[in-house]
Amino acid sequence: MISSYTITILITLAIYAMLAHSLNVITGHAGQISLGHAAFFGIGAYTSALLHTEAGFPFWLDVPAAAVVAGMVGAILGIPCLRVRDDFLAITTMGINFVIEAVFLYIPFFGGAMGIGSIDLPRWFGREMTKPEYLLLIVAVFLLLLLLDRRLGRSWIGLAWSAVREDEQAAQTMGVDVVRFKVLAFVLGSGIAGLAGGFYAHFLTFIMPQNFGFGQSIFILSMVVFGGIGTRWGPVVGAVILGLLPEVFRPIMDYRTFLYGILLLAMMRFQPGGLLGSGSFLTRGFKRMCATVLKKESGHASP
Repeated sequence: MISSYTITILITLAIYAMLAHSLNVITGHAGQISLGHAAFFGIGAYTSALLHTEAGFPFWLDVPAAAVVAGMVGAILGIPCLRVRDDFLAITTMGINFVIEAVFLYIPFFGGAMGIGSIDLPRWFGREMTKPEYLLLIVAVFLLLLLLDRRLGRSWIGLAWSAVREDEQAAQTMGVDVVRFKVLAFVLGSGIAGLAGGFYAHFLTFIMPQNFGFGQSIFILSMVVFGGIGTRWGPVVGAVILGLLPEVFRPIMDYRTFLYGILLLAMMRFQPGGLLGSGSFLTRGFKRMCATVLKKESGHASP
């Protein structure tokens, strides 16, 4: 039997993996910088919490609604963000995070500094879902999202995102509707972040503005960059490794934002592709190992 503590850690890692995947859609696939992704995570969490506690919505309705609301806000905020690029886009998205956090903190409707409590785990078959069952639900949803990502990557949408990421002006010259595909990336990435926020709210059963601050955005970005931005499994690996570090190094977690900042700088300097990205030492090592195995097999087969 897996302990309750282990289940809690695994649920947290699954939600982090979903969050990292959502940012990878915007930053990795479409090439748009975002330093305020925790805002959409918070929008999803607060939407789910308010619908559940105030309107009486069940989990099975408030969590999908959280994804829809976060996606809509992502579209609304994404359109003005498209007018700026590079450093200005980073600053704009950062400012969005601070504004959303302030809204949660200072408007009484959102509970203010006291947050929102009394959020229950989902119910099914006439009873409350256990944490192992909740973990399986999150993992199942996340696998479906990865399948969707795979399908999109092989579609015209994925090709358009790749073109925009590599050279926006060239893509526009070739007839790609850059604005349309940028907005689509913001909507999809924000919606998945909102979905993760809904799962997070029902998991914690209590949320507050500090859960969705700028430090959380840096953490999400660190997971994507560390694992391999633009890859399918890199953000998952980054989420697992960086999600486990706080449990291993609890005494220094007061300096978490500082350490993640150093990690981002180190990865961008020495391993810009991340652990699983092109040109990383793991990728090179794996290719060398495969080449060695194939060479040995061909040597044995030649006589």
